[in-house]
Amino acid sequence: MPKIGMLEIRKEQLIQATLVCVEKYGVADTTIIQIAQQAGLSSGIISHYFGGKMGLLYETMRDLMRELQISISQKNKADPQLTPHRAIEIIIECNFDPNTDSARMKVWLSFWSMSMHQDDLNRLQKINDSRLHSNLLFHFKQLLPEKQAKNAARGLAALIDGLWLHGSLRSEEFDHYQARFIAKQFLNKLLEEQ
Repeated sequence: MPKIGMLEIRKEQLIQATLVCVEKYGVADTTIIQIAQQAGLSSGIISHYFGGKMGLLYETMRDLMRELQISISQKNKADPQLTPHRAIEIIIECNFDPNTDSARMKVWLSFWSMSMHQDDLNRLQKINDSRLHSNLLFHFKQLLPEKQAKNAARGLAALIDGLWLHGSLRSEEFDHYQARFIAKQFLNKLLEEQ
């Protein structure tokens, strides 16, 4: 009989191993055997917990999305003087967290690419896009007329995705601070024009 709590521990080990393997080998060349070896577990456990490699990739993406939402939520709760402008800055800061390593960036990039062809990943991508857009729109509506708020939310969401994509494809290390600066500059320009 498995020990209580081992399921979550094993899943976390496999998610972390997936990040390492995708960074090392890329999504297409990563195998469940490599992931299992990296985690120090048997490969059968991946099929048992996730149904295979695609299920594990799906859970890895859900985990990364959950990390982002928790980070945003914690920063919002920690700010007693939270304004809509500051809430948007927090979304930017969390999307370009300097602690985000290249493994996570590569998984995100692979996920975006694969979501065009995999229904489960496409649904997850739509959830992610919708969450970013609706969070931005909620705060922009408190600062701008509705039509401008919609355009601002769509524009900033596209800029965030574009900066990530551009940064992921470059050979040099991604500059999170520069990405934050660019996105905040865009935000401030939008609000100055009002």
